[in-house]
Amino acid sequence: MTFEQITLFALFVGVFGLLLWGKFRYDIVAFGALILGAIIGVVPKEDVFSGFGHSATLIVALVLIVSAGLVRSGAVFLITRTLVDSTRRLGAHIAIMGAIGGVLSAFMNNVAALALLMPVDIQTARKAGRAPGLSLMPLSFATILGGMATLIGTPPNIIIASIREDSLGQSFAMFDFAPVGALTALVGLVFVALVGWRLIPDAAQGGAAIDPMEDYSEYTAELVVPEDSKLIGQRVEDLYGEADAYDVLIVGLARDGKRKYGNQRTTKIEAEDTLVIEATPDALDEFRAALSLNFADSKREERLRADGAGLSKIEVVVTDDSRIAGKTAQSIGLNWRRHAVLLGIRRSGKKFRSKISRTPVRPGDILLLLVPNGSENAVTEWLGCLPIAQRGLAVTLERKVWFAIGLFAVAVAAASLGWVYLPVALGAVVIGYVLTGIVPLNELYDHVEWPVVVLLGSMIPLGAALESAGGTQLIANGLVSLTQGLPAWAVLTLLMVVTMTLSDVLNNTATAIVAAPVGIQMADTLGRNPDPFLMAVAVAASCAFLTPIGHKNNTLILGPGGYRFGDYWRMGLPLEVIVVSVSIPLILVFWPM
Repeated sequence: MTFEQITLFALFVGVFGLLLWGKFRYDIVAFGALILGAIIGVVPKEDVFSGFGHSATLIVALVLIVSAGLVRSGAVFLITRTLVDSTRRLGAHIAIMGAIGGVLSAFMNNVAALALLMPVDIQTARKAGRAPGLSLMPLSFATILGGMATLIGTPPNIIIASIREDSLGQSFAMFDFAPVGALTALVGLVFVALVGWRLIPDAAQGGAAIDPMEDYSEYTAELVVPEDSKLIGQRVEDLYGEADAYDVLIVGLARDGKRKYGNQRTTKIEAEDTLVIEATPDALDEFRAALSLNFADSKREERLRADGAGLSKIEVVVTDDSRIAGKTAQSIGLNWRRHAVLLGIRRSGKKFRSKISRTPVRPGDILLLLVPNGSENAVTEWLGCLPIAQRGLAVTLERKVWFAIGLFAVAVAAASLGWVYLPVALGAVVIGYVLTGIVPLNELYDHVEWPVVVLLGSMIPLGAALESAGGTQLIANGLVSLTQGLPAWAVLTLLMVVTMTLSDVLNNTATAIVAAPVGIQMADTLGRNPDPFLMAVAVAASCAFLTPIGHKNNTLILGPGGYRFGDYWRMGLPLEVIVVSVSIPLILVFWPM
């Protein structure tokens, strides 16, 4: 191998290793690798930042803004209000929600599609008296599957189409992915609706909780004993009776900012002691009021009350790209910037030993926040989190719903027929949404996932450098040698399995950037049409069902669904087998080798 090949392979191994470690965010890892590659000289200086102007990067950013416009116009909830009914049986509900999610994710970012439907699904579960964990994973998988049907449904499709344009001179069209992607998604949705949901551990045990959120909405929170409290001098165990009456569990005591070992049941309570408790939001508030306790951030709460607007509690889910992910409430200035107080954190049953406001928050956590009335939407959007309860934000502009749908439909049709370049068509939709007020100008860039943009802008030049240096040819030759003498379907299967395995543990965008050129090189080595190889990569890169880290949608449902890391593969593994089994014959039929 040459120096350039060795260096680039080392950079990619480093990137993948750091992504698996998860200590640093994926965009920082990718951008750091790009800069290091430029310094070493393996990435030409004229190409270092070419990825930020690449069509794939622009399309991903524009699709996110268009998705926000469709939400704000009320287009999405026009569908869900009509079709979702809490009285349906669970299987029927999963089938209908999955179909809605699949169709929506075909025409908007699949993460955005889940973000819109997850609150609806949770609210429906609450009304039906069942645990949300029974339906959230099927919904997540359905939105991932639906994204395979069109060019703009998922970032891997956009990337693969752009790589095809760079390598072969012509991109895939809007619906070129549909014959394979849509049919595979349809079979996958049937499996999820009829069989898959029964494989979820809680679903297999049967029976919904009396309170559908009972197992999912308890928070670790802190309440402070005021200086004039009647509790001073009592033992912690003296409060157990009242705690039981309000369904509150006292798990510990903190004094002078330090958590004491054990539950401290015999310790006498002093002024300014902090009781560490586990409770649902309502139980937390009732217990606090009954014993005249203060929230841990009592000074911040007083500042909120001084505004005179009243207070309300909201529950939100932390995503990978949330402002607070990996940080604490204090470090991002939650109170002084947004006049909000973090009351509690829910993280798959894990107990906290540090102060809530100083506890680093992770993707998948559910946060309980105290905010001024009327600011619920603003605080949620500023944090970049998703609401547990359905918000009214999406229906505020219903009078413009048909304009928003019509403009988007015209743009898609024009791009599909080749009349307008896709990024230009999407850009026209964004301009139309801004001019008509569907997307406010001051919020235009808030809807772009900048970490994804940086990831794409960084990985595209690295991938191009690896291909130019002959690195993808080496990988392709290795895969071809493993399948020497085997039929074409076996070669495609190996490529899909390798790509799918990478996607289960890495960012699917990074996987597509590396795997697509390898697919083209494998086709060249075998003297075959590269399109079936690219289609195999497109399907495999999108289908990450085994872990909560393989796809953002799986991370989003981790907390609200009460899932554990090992719960995903139970439905995900047979689904991945079905995807491979169905898509390979479809590829060979619609994209002959």
